[in-house]
This record gives sequence, C-alpha cells and structure tokens, in this order.
Amino acid sequence: MTQVLEDALSELEPEIHVVLEKKSDLTETLKMVGNDPKAAPDMYLFAHDKIGVYAEMGILAPVTDILPAQELDAYMDNTIEAASYKGTVYQLPIYYETLLFMYNRRYMSDEKVPTTTEELYAYMQEKTKGGHYGFVEQHSTPYYAAGWINGFGGYLLNDQGVPGLNLPETEKALAYHKKFVDLMPGETEYATVNTLFKEGMAHATIAGPWLIPTVRESGMDVGIAPMPVIDETGTPISPYMGVQGIQVLKNAAEKKPEAVEKVLRVLMKDEVGIELAMASGCAPAKESCYEQESVTDDEVVMAMKETAENAVPMPNLPEMDVMWTVTGTLLTDVNMSGKDITESADKAEAEAFRLIENMK
Repeated sequence: MTQVLEDALSELEPEIHVVLEKKSDLTETLKMVGNDPKAAPDMYLFAHDKIGVYAEMGILAPVTDILPAQELDAYMDNTIEAASYKGTVYQLPIYYETLLFMYNRRYMSDEKVPTTTEELYAYMQEKTKGGHYGFVEQHSTPYYAAGWINGFGGYLLNDQGVPGLNLPETEKALAYHKKFVDLMPGETEYATVNTLFKEGMAHATIAGPWLIPTVRESGMDVGIAPMPVIDETGTPISPYMGVQGIQVLKNAAEKKPEAVEKVLRVLMKDEVGIELAMASGCAPAKESCYEQESVTDDEVVMAMKETAENAVPMPNLPEMDVMWTVTGTLLTDVNMSGKDITESADKAEAEAFRLIENMK
C-alpha cells in the first residue's frame, strides 16, 4: 500500500516532496502534538472513527476548506457520511473496509451458503459437533455484535451521541443472536475464532478482509458471500464500515494550502484507488473506480462493496470511546454469563450515560 502511495505522489517531485512515515499510537500522539506544527504531521492516513475527537480539539481542517464541496460528489455517499462530523467533512476518503461472510468450500459448497440467518442457524445445528462448528464469530466483541444489532434497527450510539443499548430493537437483537452464540465456543477472542476457521474446525465465519490472505496461504479454498438476511427484519446483518482517508492538520492547511491541495488532488485520482485495490484488496471510496474491470473482477473488493450497501459507518463521535467498553460488558453478561437481557441492557445504558456525562 505504501508503495502505491509513494509512486503516485512522486509526480509532485521536485516541487513537493512527500515523506510517508509509519507511526505507532498515532491516536494518542495527535492528542498531544496536534497543535504543534514542529511535531505533528501535515496530514495523515487514518480511519475515520476518531474524527470527532480531533475536530473537537480543533486540530483538523475541513476538507472543504481545501477542495470545492462538489468534487466530493464523486465519492460513495456512505464514505462521505463517515468522514463528516457535525455536518463538516474532515477526511478525504481513500478506501473502506467491512466485515465479510466467508466460508470454507471444503465443507460448505457455494450452492449451500446460507442466505438467511435461519438457514445459517439450521446449518449450525447440523454441523456443530465432534469439535467442529458450523459458524463462529467474535460474538461478544462489540465491533462484531454491532452487525446483528444494526440489522434489527438498534444501535450502540446514534448520531446525536445518545446510547441505544436498552432500545427494544437492541434487546431483540441480543435475544435473537443468543441462540447462535449458544452454538459457538465460549471463547470469543480474535486468535481463537480465526484459528478455528483457518484450521478447518469452523466452516464459516464473519471476519475482516485482513483474514483472507492468511487463510489462503494455509491452502483453504475460501468463499465470500453476502451477509445473511435476518429473517426477523428482512435486513442483512449490517456491520460497521470503516473508512480510511486523509485528514489534514489545521496548521498545514493554513501555512501551505497550495501544497496540501496538490497532494490531495493526486490521491483523488482514480488510478490510486484502482492500484490500491489491485495491490491490497482495498475497496476504493470513489464510485468511478468500479468502472474498471480490474476492480470489479476482485472478489473481496466487490464483496465489501455489496456489504457496504447495508453497512453502518462506525460512529466517529468522541462518546464512542465509552461505548466499546460498556457494550463489551453487556455482551459478556448476556452471552457468557447468561444474565437477563433487559436488566443487563438497562444497567449498561445507565453506565453509558454516566460515563458520557463525565466526559463533559
């Protein structure tokens, strides 16, 4: 991926020299040095979900201060929605990711892939035995459980920063999901779930596109399919969508606006999105990239595009930091400890409100 970006940006030489550096713990670093032009980057490629934090700090420049707003019409609507905070676009989307439904063709043929959750449940009932599982996922991790909650019309946090853990729709999702959880291993950690799938002990899973190269290297003939439709609602499992893009520090936008604009315009070219798709299986954020056969022939990219039609942009509000922890406790209480759903949801909702109030 870095090579694709470096090659694209090299056309700006010698007028503009762009240095790409990989930084660890960028989230905390920006909180400390985002207002310091000597220590902070001019811009960075990052997920959209921390935009609200940085916008509230006042360290980000709106993209529309640099580019005409109408030029953003070339991007998928949900990527611009993800890049926006309080009506202002703070990120130039480059590509996006969603979770995917994937299966091992050794056990599940293309013709037998469940198209609904009840079909999936019937498959799990039949195949979960002898150390094998019909389907596994990180069922008690909020990022994964959110797809079921969203599919019922519930939510962890709405766009006003209000938690929804004890909404009737959220509680219905938890209750419905529980019967699937009961046919999965109690251990819900990333390594355990992915190892079960990789080693052929689980026939299907919902996981990120980053798992696909690993399972292919292991020799698996892995298939990718649309998310099953939830029979109760008629809506597919609707996971969160993460958008990776360029966020510009206000200091850079003010002191070198022409250079910043030229960099953004290079990264807006279709060729960049297409090359990223070919090199890394990234799903481009620009609609026009999907007119290229090299993109539409990529099974992973097109599966993410289809999933994205029902996916929900991950909330980018600062309050979301609270929701990961509180929702994780709720899922553990319901799925692992067998506690009452309504009581657990009410308790979690109250805790979320308390912690959000403490942030103010």
